[in-house]
Amino acid sequence: MDNSKTFEKLKSILSQYELQLSILHDKADNYYLNTPTTESNKKAEFFGAVQIKKSYVAFHLMPIYYYPELFDDISQELKNRMQGKSCFNFKDIDDKLFEELTELTKSAFERYKELKKI
Repeated sequence: MDNSKTFEKLKSILSQYELQLSILHDKADNYYLNTPTTESNKKAEFFGAVQIKKSYVAFHLMPIYYYPELFDDISQELKNRMQGKSCFNFKDIDDKLFEELTELTKSAFERYKELKKI
């Protein structure tokens, strides 16, 4: 199963923030962003990642683990894609859900900025 197009589409959601975050991995199957080290957090924190797995592509968004109220208003359709508390799984491109994920990622980024983690 070729998940490269789904991976690239999901990566484009996170990569909008790479100039303000730190790239830990940028490979064909693994894209991983951390927060920069700041005065308030003293060390880098995991922000998000996109990874190709055996039969799906995983989109991780760590801020929703710490601040679950960020996804209180997401659709049931997107909630159905969740595995665990901060990971969404996709087998195919779904423009509607990816747009919703784009907004959720923006909210998560803004929350981290408010908390001076970025």
